Amino acid sequence: MSETSQIVRDTANRLFTERISPQRLLGAETGAWLGEEWTLIEEMGLPLAMVGEEDGGVGLDDVDAAMLIRVAGANAVPLPLAETMLANRFLAAAGLPLSSGPATVAPVRPTDRFHLERGGGGWHLSGTAHRVPWARSAQTVLVLAEAGGQTFAIRLGDGQVRTECAHNLAAEPRDSLFVDGPVPDTAVAPLPDGMGIGDLMAMGAALRTAAMAGAIGRVLEMTVGYANERAQFGRPIGKFQAIQQSLAVMAGHAAAASGAADLAAEGLSQGARSLTVAAGKARAGEAAGVVATIAHQVHGAIGFTHEHSLHFLTKRLWSWRDEFGNEAHWNRLFGQRMAEAGADGVWPLIAAL
Repeated sequence: MSETSQIVRDTANRLFTERISPQRLLGAETGAWLGEEWTLIEEMGLPLAMVGEEDGGVGLDDVDAAMLIRVAGANAVPLPLAETMLANRFLAAAGLPLSSGPATVAPVRPTDRFHLERGGGGWHLSGTAHRVPWARSAQTVLVLAEAGGQTFAIRLGDGQVRTECAHNLAAEPRDSLFVDGPVPDTAVAPLPDGMGIGDLMAMGAALRTAAMAGAIGRVLEMTVGYANERAQFGRPIGKFQAIQQSLAVMAGHAAAASGAADLAAEGLSQGARSLTVAAGKARAGEAAGVVATIAHQVHGAIGFTHEHSLHFLTKRLWSWRDEFGNEAHWNRLFGQRMAEAGADGVWPLIAAL
């Protein structure tokens, strides 16, 4: 780990550990916006982590930026840090003003699309996106849409969209977003060639992979600690072979998820062209299901209580594995690329990963 990575990780972890308490998480589940925590995050410059210094950002490389999200995932941070980082990355690429507050991106599902048309002296944007993270809280919404064979970034304010509130299993906002109206020229700009909607999906998937790896690592730590503390029949349950076997399986998946997050982070800038993102998101999603299951088995009934901290992480794991494409979506894409490579191209393609 580089010195920069270490500083970023330690500083972010200190902030999240001190500020994101179980009480604050419970408040977030009831709809409270953690404004003080978001202000501290902005003061650290974290929402601009993926924007170059020449564009007014912090200029972290992809691996360090993903490390931020891994630390946030380990602390179950209930704020749109990843989404704001991603929105600012695309806004900077298009030459549009960066977001001065929380932001989100759309579309985030493979089947959702917006329609952008030029006519009558201006732009008109219409469409619906479902399960948009934190849409109700975002001061800026970055929308990507295609027109004339080119992909455009559209910067919308919260007054230009209509939202229909919904939540994921972790009670994080996942809203439907509706747009149908004119957009000023100053809010629309083309993205650089080769940067499109697929890249938004892939980069979002890479950041979700990082978040899952962080949460999985924390769940493993909590479960091992509980197994060594909880006594039954005169000794810690972690001394029983059946529990040890479960913990070993859990640790294997946690290691795989960590490696998957590293792969996805290295392919972040490549976007839709990166097979490492596809492999990483699919593998981390698989690990999330296994790790959450074993964690609750080992913790027993106490792990399901609202007062225990385990559920803050496992509910996010169950939710995040389906966001920005689930395992089926990314495995299908990976399989298609393997098939296209042909018999002679499969091994070189795998080796290149």
